[in-house]
Amino acid sequence: MGRPAGVSGAETMRAVRKAAIERIWRHGFEAMNLRDLAADVNLRLGSLYNHVPQKQEFLGNLLEDIMLELLQDFALRMEGLEEPMARLSAFVRFHIEWHTARKQETFIGNMELRSLTAEQHGRIIGLRKDYEAQVRAIVADGQKAGLWQVDDLRVTTLALLSLLTGISDWYREDGRLGQERLIRIYQRLAVRLLGAKSS
Repeated sequence: MGRPAGVSGAETMRAVRKAAIERIWRHGFEAMNLRDLAADVNLRLGSLYNHVPQKQEFLGNLLEDIMLELLQDFALRMEGLEEPMARLSAFVRFHIEWHTARKQETFIGNMELRSLTAEQHGRIIGLRKDYEAQVRAIVADGQKAGLWQVDDLRVTTLALLSLLTGISDWYREDGRLGQERLIRIYQRLAVRLLGAKSS
């Protein structure tokens, strides 16, 4: 079957993307079959090719879109914040909220780097470095302001990102700790990691 009447191409693409993320998360990119993906969104295989002409290109575009969305959302969250401690607190909150709300995207964004071509891999790594650089700027600005002292900016930034990103592996909405409580704990952990005194 083709696209149902009254359904736009953009809506179909959103449905394809959602179904693909679910399939890649459950089975891995290499095991994702386009025929099954078409069935997931009630399309004929031929119609799916209008949205996913090449499986490899689709993966690269998907992971790139996820990173661009992360960067855009982060820029909006940090708007108007100048003081390093406030920016650090906002970053920790943003990172936890974004990565726990989008656990599947986070998982495939990390695990499926191996499935990218060299050119695709370079694009995604470049976007990840953009995010890392923005976090590193927070750490550097706090150090200049005398709020904390770190031995190595890049190592400390990577340690901070690793600390926070790992939450998406185990966090559950129905778990022992609510998200707000978890965020406050990690905000304190972040300032301790940087050698600052928690408030």
